Amino acid sequence: MASGPRYTVKFRRRRAGKTNYHNRLALLLSRKPRLVIRKTNKYIICQIFNYTESGDKVIASVHSKELVKAGWKHSCNNISAAYLTGIAIANAAKKAKVSEVILDAGLYHSTKGSVIYAALKGAVDSELNIPHNPEVFPSEDRILGKHTKSKDLSKDMEAVKKKL
Repeated sequence: MASGPRYTVKFRRRRAGKTNYHNRLALLLSRKPRLVIRKTNKYIICQIFNYTESGDKVIASVHSKELVKAGWKHSCNNISAAYLTGIAIANAAKKAKVSEVILDAGLYHSTKGSVIYAALKGAVDSELNIPHNPEVFPSEDRILGKHTKSKDLSKDMEAVKKKL
């Protein structure tokens, strides 16, 4: 490791590869709440944060595990579950009186049709104002599960949408 009087140690989260402070500053300068979408091996997590000097404050939060309570019987980390989680975060944002946010995808690579953009499409379809490019959204067939031979999730998705 470098040392000496002119060497500056980088922030811990930057050293660990968890935060890109250049991108974070650009998002914070917009002065809008951030829609943070994160994926794990089993779930999708959508949260809306508002920046304050003492730290970020959570305005609304939705976890794809909550879809099971609404009657979802399938995986909680696929594109369909991400779309439904996006709808749920938009509903939670409406209850918190938030109408406009900006997407914070973190360090995830921007891949057209990914789970991140499926959640974004769910939030946009539920009338949450988010700057976006519709070309990155997954196709309707992928959201409804029609691209596989064994699953057509359209009936299950309609039932869960009504309960959200």
